[in-house]
Amino acid sequence: MKFSLISPTFKRPDEVTEFLESLLKQNYSDFEVILGDGTPGDTLRPALKRFENNKHYPLTIVYEEYLSVSDARNRAAEVAKGEYIIFFDSDCLIPEDYLQKTEAYLAKHDLDAFGGPDAAHSNFTDLQKAISYSMTSIFTTGGIRGKKSHVGAYHPRGFNMGMKKSVFEAVNGYSDFRCGEDIELSIRILKAGYKVGLIPEAFVYHKRRTSLKQFFFQVFRFGAARVNIYKRHPEELKLTHLFPLAFSVFAVFALLVVPLQFLNPLLLIPVAFLDLYILLIFLGSLMESKSFSVALLSILTSFTMLFGYGWGFLRNWWAYVVERKEKGLQL
Repeated sequence: MKFSLISPTFKRPDEVTEFLESLLKQNYSDFEVILGDGTPGDTLRPALKRFENNKHYPLTIVYEEYLSVSDARNRAAEVAKGEYIIFFDSDCLIPEDYLQKTEAYLAKHDLDAFGGPDAAHSNFTDLQKAISYSMTSIFTTGGIRGKKSHVGAYHPRGFNMGMKKSVFEAVNGYSDFRCGEDIELSIRILKAGYKVGLIPEAFVYHKRRTSLKQFFFQVFRFGAARVNIYKRHPEELKLTHLFPLAFSVFAVFALLVVPLQFLNPLLLIPVAFLDLYILLIFLGSLMESKSFSVALLSILTSFTMLFGYGWGFLRNWWAYVVERKEKGLQL
């Protein structure tokens, strides 16, 4: 078998069924699907019954109550039969030609591990499209999530991340990280000397969170996880990772000096830079989405992402350095 497609699942039956339905449409047949499920009481399984005997792919459910994300992926990988294993998040929709394009690329490029971008489906809500833009734009994340082929070393992310099964086994799979586990695995693969690359055509539609509150707490955990990664791999902390915190401090300062502008016109310079940044986000999103409402929402989601990530980074750094917590925040 060529590919084993793996996703960790925990409740969210509508989300998981949409993910599995998207795989029914693949124009490629040499693959299996394995879910590592930790749903309490095994209550997700009844919603998945209709997929267990489908004619398009074999489905295996590896179940253990309250499986963590990393454990769910590791347990699923243990039973995988494919030459390559590909990890997806359950809130992803997989385009029908994803595996076809992946196999074609791998036939020309001898990669040991790989990843692909994420994108917003035309059926997504305006908020989901705005969140997708904020997570992938060069103005917010520097394009490090798959839109650029090289920002330092490329690190595949767990929503769309593949590798030879032999490589996964050689580096002992996912670690004990509860968040940022995908990046930590990518770092170990690169350190072991394996060839890692981006497959630009192998994108997925990533639904992400459906409210600003959920999105804030998600990126808060991402920011906190970056500190955990730094503790284990100090050389992996880049200036790009400090941008959300630096921006948050700058934005607060710019807003605080607005009432003081009458004292010194130079105090308006930070405000002008902030306005320019907001304009760049708006225009970038408008050009990509062709939607005025998505462009406006992108300003809000971008600030939510930057403040959430920056606060998560600062809060976990504080937990390590000031509060002297051995493992930082419990993510």
